[in-house]
Amino acid sequence: MNPQAPNIIGESPQLAAALDHISRLAAIDRSVLIIGERGTGKELAAERLHYLSPRWDQTFTKINCSAIAETLLESELFGHEAGAFTGATKQHIGRFELTDGGTLFLDELATMSLRLQEKLLRVIEYGEFERVGGQKTLRVDVRLVAATNADLPSLANEGLFRWDLLDRLSFDVVHLPPLRERDEDLCKLAQHFSIRMCRELGWDYFPGFSDAAIRQLSAHDWPGNIRELKNVVERSLFRATDPERPIKTIVIDPFSSASEASATDTERSEQTEVIKSTEDNPNWPVSLKDMLRETELDWLQRALASCDQRQNEAAKLLSLSYDQMRALMRKHQQTTRPGRQKKKQT
Repeated sequence: MNPQAPNIIGESPQLAAALDHISRLAAIDRSVLIIGERGTGKELAAERLHYLSPRWDQTFTKINCSAIAETLLESELFGHEAGAFTGATKQHIGRFELTDGGTLFLDELATMSLRLQEKLLRVIEYGEFERVGGQKTLRVDVRLVAATNADLPSLANEGLFRWDLLDRLSFDVVHLPPLRERDEDLCKLAQHFSIRMCRELGWDYFPGFSDAAIRQLSAHDWPGNIRELKNVVERSLFRATDPERPIKTIVIDPFSSASEASATDTERSEQTEVIKSTEDNPNWPVSLKDMLRETELDWLQRALASCDQRQNEAAKLLSLSYDQMRALMRKHQQTTRPGRQKKKQT
């Protein structure tokens, strides 16, 4: 393996399957689409794909489409000629030219306008484009890797994303599992971030987590995934008062003035619910994980049934964002999405 390929921590079957998928795709010189919730490591996956590919010794460029205004994004991607617009005093070389021979990673692709999507499609299909304000056609050889946490087929059905671009991008799709589906990796990741934070704090060693802290980590749903876990672990170590004793409290909510009390109350509440739900069933032990999953699925199905399977409305009933709702649907393998809509024949 190329030593420059980033090491992605974890041993869960879900992650192992995704990493194997990336390794096999790396050898195929096609555009790739990476799907995953925020914080699941899409950029890291794209970087790994590049460094395992035959293009590993060429440029790897990354750009977040949502962080740049549309007019500037076009110039950033394709470059511009002097005088192309107000303030363009000299020629600017875009990312496609700078990445010629290498890999260009476009994050948050769903935020790109339809006009720019059309221009991007041409580069993917023919490897050519013109700078903004220019007439000379330029040719490049760039492998495109794109990422999003949006449901692109649904956006395409709504006319918000081009089907032809989606077809070209999705030679194959890598799905990165959310952290809540990687139980085996949670403690390993938490320990990894803890050791790094200990160095930053000047501690001699990482004292570990108490049993209560591990229960807190396991009970949280991690909507922000690995990025959230990193912040939570680092915050918890920073607030710890004794660097020689195991971390007792996981500070999940930095805005709560009574974080420790809140965490303790939450833990007690969960224990109480387990006891109540098993009072009539003396067949111990029970699987808390299975019980919670069944309850979650029951409420998900109830909400969908109440809204005639409309996911946006069901998400509101469950106090979830649309992205969280989609993640919950995938977790329980539920589907209400209509198939690709065909254009009417005229």
